[in-house]
Formats: sequence, structure tokens, C-alpha cells
Amino acid sequence: VQLQASGGGLVQAGGSLRLSCAASGSPSDYPAIGWFRQAPGKEREGISCLSSSDGSTYYADSVKGRFTIFRESDKKLVFLQMNSLKPEDTAVYYCATGSCPRPDLQDYWGQGTQVTVSS
Repeated sequence: VQLQASGGGLVQAGGSLRLSCAASGSPSDYPAIGWFRQAPGKEREGISCLSSSDGSTYYADSVKGRFTIFRESDKKLVFLQMNSLKPEDTAVYYCATGSCPRPDLQDYWGQGTQVTVSS
């Protein structure tokens, strides 16, 4: 399984970005795909997850109501729509597959994509 994250960039507070995670292999290889982020000096945290089996979702309190995780019908492209961005959302964002949302239980990671939110 290979994952590739993209879509990061620089945005002003209140703006929006959409991150994409492209997954190779069979959907059965990744029971869930999650988005994680790591800000400078902080631990990596799981912020949103999407189950491949039943479509259930998880959102960390810090992003609930602002971020939405969804996928294309073939289940191999997962998006994270980020609205109402705040400077504290600035971080490197990663997608991964495993037992979401714990970063230590992920099996495969994509490379990170930088999101910077200016005030």
C-alpha cells in the first residue's frame, strides 16, 4: 500500500483548503484512512478518520464542524475538506491507514503536506 498526500498550501485565517490522499492497492488493504497532523514542537495527532467498511467517520474536537473527510466512490482517493481554517491548524498533514485515530497504530503513511494558516 502506498499513500500520497497533496493539497497543502498557504491560506489566510478563515479560508479553506482541500487535501487529497491517493491510495494504491486494494481497498481491503486499508480498513480505514485517516488524516493526521504534526505542528512544530507538538506530537502527531489524529484528526479525522474514514472507515472503508461502513463509511463511519471520526473527528477530533479541534476540527469538528470545520473539517470534513470523504472519498471518491472507488475508495482510493480520500479528501479532507478544511474550512474556517485557524492559525493553530498550521502543521504538516499526513494521511495514513491503520487503526485510526492513533498515530502509533498506523501501518502505512503518506508523505506530509504543509498547511500554513496566516492570521
